[in-house]
Amino acid sequence: MLITLLVFILVLSVLVLIHELGHFLVAKIFKIKVEEFGFGFPPKVFGIRRGETLYTLNLFPFGGFVKLYGEDEAGGGRITNGKLPVLADSPGKIENGKLDVSRAYFARPAWQRFMVVLAGVVMNTLLAFIIFYIFISFSSFKTILPLLSDHKFSNVNQTNYNINQQDAVVSVVVPNSPAGSLQMKLPAQMLSVNDEKIDSREEFVKIINENKGKEVVIAWKELQSGEVNSAKAIPRKNPPKNEGSLGVAFFPVALLRYDTVSQKALSGISYSYDLLTYTFDVMGKLIASSIKSGDARPVGESVSGPIGVYSIVGEVLKIKDLKEKTLGILNLAGALSVSLAFFNVLPIPALDGGRLFFIIIELVIRRRVNARIESMAHAIGLAVLMGLLVLITVFDISKLF
Repeated sequence: MLITLLVFILVLSVLVLIHELGHFLVAKIFKIKVEEFGFGFPPKVFGIRRGETLYTLNLFPFGGFVKLYGEDEAGGGRITNGKLPVLADSPGKIENGKLDVSRAYFARPAWQRFMVVLAGVVMNTLLAFIIFYIFISFSSFKTILPLLSDHKFSNVNQTNYNINQQDAVVSVVVPNSPAGSLQMKLPAQMLSVNDEKIDSREEFVKIINENKGKEVVIAWKELQSGEVNSAKAIPRKNPPKNEGSLGVAFFPVALLRYDTVSQKALSGISYSYDLLTYTFDVMGKLIASSIKSGDARPVGESVSGPIGVYSIVGEVLKIKDLKEKTLGILNLAGALSVSLAFFNVLPIPALDGGRLFFIIIELVIRRRVNARIESMAHAIGLAVLMGLLVLITVFDISKLF
C-alpha cells in the first residue's frame, strides 16, 4: 500500500507540476512576476527564494500551484485609481510610495493572459504525446485496447478480435485460476489443446469442458510479440461463479500496429487523439444506454476519481513483469495527462477553460467582464466540481467493495 501510494502521488504530482510549469514559463516569457511556485498544497513546510520567486515545498504532495503577481481569486485582478489595494500589503511591491503594476498579470493585454492560462493545457498535451510515444515504442509499436464500440482508430493498422464466435483470442485471465498459472501475455490466440488444433472459440470451449479435472497442454500465440508458447493446466470441475473452468474470457479487443515510418513518428500524437475520441465514443453510448434504461450506473462505473486512480495504480503494480508494470504506469500517466488537458480546457468556471472563456468574452466585447460576476461564476463552478468529486468518490468506494 505504501508503494502504491508513493507511485500514485508521484504520477499525479508530475502531471499537475507540468501543468503549472506551463503557466510559470509563459509568465516568465512575458515578464509577468511569479511570486511563488509551490510543490504540493499548503501549509508550507519550507521555501527558498531564487530571484523574485519563492519556491515552496508544501505539506500535501498532490500537485502544485503558481501564484502570479496581480492575479486575484477570479483570475483577473483589478485597478483602483491606478493602484491594486489587495496587493498593497505584500512586500516588495511598493516603490517610492507607489504600487508597481507594470509586471502584474491583470495589467497585461488579454492575448498574453490567454497564453498564460492556455499554457498549462498545452504542457499536459505535450506530456501525453511524449509519454505515449515512449509507451508505444517500448511496446514494439503495438498496443491493445478493449473494443467497447466499432471505433476506427486513425493513422494505425487496426485488427479487431473476438467480434464473432470464430475468434479464440483470450483477452482476460482471472487471477488465481488455472489459466493464471500459464503466464500468457494477452491477447493470446489459442492454437491447440493436447495437440488438437483450435479453429474456433466454440471448439476451444468444448475441448476444455471435456477435460475438466484432467491435465491438458495448451498452445497459444501472443498477438503483440508473435511468440508461441505452451504449458500445462487442469481445468476446474467446479469453478467459482462466472469464472469458467479455465478462467479465461474472450472480450473484444483491437490490436493497433504502427508499421510505417509516419505512423511510428506520429504515434504519440495519434494515440492521444484516438484515446480521447474513443473515450467520447464509448461515453456517448453509455450515456445513451443509461438514459434509455433509466439507470445511471453504467456511466458512474466508467468514471473514476482519485480513489479509482489509486486502485488502478495498485492493480498495475501487481504485474510481475517489470517492463509490463512500467508500461502500465506510463499508459495510465498518459491517459491521465490527456484527460487533465481536455477537462481543463472545457469552459467550466474555476478551471482554466472557464478563465479562458472570460478572456475570450473580453476580446469580443473589448472590455473586461465585471470582476464580481467572474468571481461568483468561479465560486459556483468550484462548488459544483467539489460536489461531482464527492459523488465520483462514492462510486469509486462502492466499486472497491
